[in-house]
Amino acid sequence: MASSTTTAASKAAEASEGGLPQLDFSTFGNQIFWLLVTLIAIYLILSKLALPRIAAVLAERQGTISHDVAMAEELKEKAVSAEAAYNKALNDARSEAARIVEATKAEIKEELDAAIATADAQISEKAKAGEEAIAEIRSNALASVKEVAAATTADLVVALGGKSDAKAVTAAVKQEMKG
Repeated sequence: MASSTTTAASKAAEASEGGLPQLDFSTFGNQIFWLLVTLIAIYLILSKLALPRIAAVLAERQGTISHDVAMAEELKEKAVSAEAAYNKALNDARSEAARIVEATKAEIKEELDAAIATADAQISEKAKAGEEAIAEIRSNALASVKEVAAATTADLVVALGGKSDAKAVTAAVKQEMKG
C-alpha cells in the first residue's frame, strides 16, 4: 500500500510540472491576447465575407416573399373580379332565359287564344248551321204532319159518311195543332 501512495504522489508531481498549459496562470495574459486576436479575426471574416452573403440571401428571400405576396394579392383581385364577372354573366343569362320563357309563354298564349277563337267560331258556325237544319227539319216535319193530318182527317170524314170540305178540314187541323 505504501508503494501505491508513492506512485500516486510521483504522478501528481509530474502532472504539476508538465500539466495542462491552459490552466497555467503564468501564461494567462498571452492566452487572453491570442483569444482576443482570434475572436477579432473571426469577427472580421464573418462581418466582411459571411454576413454580407447571409444578408444578401435574406434580402433576396424577403424580396421573393414580397413578390409572391404581391402576386398572390394580384391573383386574388383577378379571381374576385373574374368571380364577379361570372356571377354577372350568370345573372344576365338567368334573366335572359326568364325573358325568353315569358316571351315564349306569351307567344304560345296568343297562338292558343287565336286557335281557341277559331275553334269557337267554327263551333258556333256549325251549331248555327245545325240549329238552322233542325229548324228547317222541324218546320218541314210540321208541314208534313199538317198535310198528313189533313189528308187523314179528310179520309176519315169521307169514310164516316160525310162530305169533306178541304178548307174546313185544314182549319180544324190547324186549330187542333195550336191547342
